Amino acid sequence: MKVIGVTGLQGSGKSIFFDTAMEKGALVVSMGDIIREKAAERGEDTGTTARTLREEFGQYIVAELTVQKIKDLFEEDKNIKTVLIDGIRSPYEIELFKENFDDFISVSIYASPQTRFKRISLRGREDDTTDFDEFMVRENRELGFGIGNVVSTTDYLIENECSLEEFKQKVAEFIEKEMD
Repeated sequence: MKVIGVTGLQGSGKSIFFDTAMEKGALVVSMGDIIREKAAERGEDTGTTARTLREEFGQYIVAELTVQKIKDLFEEDKNIKTVLIDGIRSPYEIELFKENFDDFISVSIYASPQTRFKRISLRGREDDTTDFDEFMVRENRELGFGIGNVVSTTDYLIENECSLEEFKQKVAEFIEKEMD
């Protein structure tokens, strides 16, 4: 089983990457979904759960839970060929995944801040902003988690400064190559 850790800053194109990979047969395990599941179990909001899980079990508990979830999925279905991880934020998480999965690679989706802000301003998700200063506050928070170090040290970098169709083609080619 190949495990691919995917990272990138807000608006870089991760969702398109995951959608394209799922069309090719990959499974996606979202670290955010794991927090949401734990929040539902605890009867808490996700922000509280993310904080308390880390206080109770250590800073990298979500990555550890992700490892376990992937192992459980594979135990249930030995035919799983490719799993993608959504939500990697720190270099330690990359190391944890490398330690647990022999066939692990990491990929970053990159687009400039100007391109990403333009996309975010247009897509209209609930937590998106049309204010550049607010965008930069979130950007700096993400960078504070260590995501910039992850982006700069991944095995592969896919640039997304192109059209949507061109990016989908790049992703499809990457996924097909990695799933072989």
